[in-house]
Order: sequence, then structure tokens, then C-alpha cells
Amino acid sequence: MSDKAVRDFSLPSTGGGTFRLSAHRGKKLVLYFYPKDNTPGCSREASDFRDLHPEFVRAGAEVFGVSRDTIAAHERFKAKLGLPFELLSDTDETASREFGVLKWKTLYGRKVRGIERSTFVFDASGVLAREWRAVKVPGHAREVLEFVKAL
Repeated sequence: MSDKAVRDFSLPSTGGGTFRLSAHRGKKLVLYFYPKDNTPGCSREASDFRDLHPEFVRAGAEVFGVSRDTIAAHERFKAKLGLPFELLSDTDETASREFGVLKWKTLYGRKVRGIERSTFVFDASGVLAREWRAVKVPGHAREVLEFVKAL
């Protein structure tokens, strides 16, 4: 991924909007991919980004969460956790394929295909500046924030 450019894409967003990657040039951008709304790890990660959101804003960054859940599921998840940022619905896996985050995992002894928790930061000119893959939730949002501040 780091050797190739990310193609522009659009995804439906909570709040009734449409996210387009190219529309966010001029600001730092954090896209974090997560497996599923309302699961313990994903709720913790979203809450961590929520709690640090004012600092991301002060650092000139926009934050978006991305999963394969529907907009309706995202709206419920966003409301439940009081998220101040939008969630993007990748039901057709457009962005997940572009970023290479779909992986085979073992869940309760079965092989399932799902999103590998990953985060991507773009600089203000729209260049992919850093990526984290196979993310462990504790401390991750803070690490991303520190990177964004230094960018």
C-alpha cells in the first residue's frame, strides 16, 4: 500500500452525507478501519478517538471510522457512544479492498473474512503519510494523535 497511491473513492456517511477522499485535501485525515459496530474492541477504539477528538481538531485533522456495517447500524453506534465524527459505510468493500484491510480470521474456530483493524493518516496534500495494520486498541488513538501533531 505505501508504494502506491490511493485511488479516490466515495462512501455513504452518517449524517446523510457522502465522504469523498479527494474532498478532504487541505486537512490532515485519519481513516480508521474497524471490524464491527457494537463489539467490545470497536467500541473501545471509537471511544478513544472520541475522547481525543478535540485534540485531533486542534491538530488540524479530521477523523472518520470505516466498517462494512450499514448506515443505519452506524447511526445507532454513533448515537450510543456520542461520537463527534462521522462513520463511513463500506458495505460493498470498495475502500476495504483499496486499503487491503480484508483478511481471513478465525472466529470461534471458523474461518471468516473481515476487516483487520487498521489506521491510515493522510497529510494535508492528500499523501498517505503513515499506516498501522493489525492494530491493538489500547493506546492506539493516542499514538495516531501524536503522529498527526508531528505531521
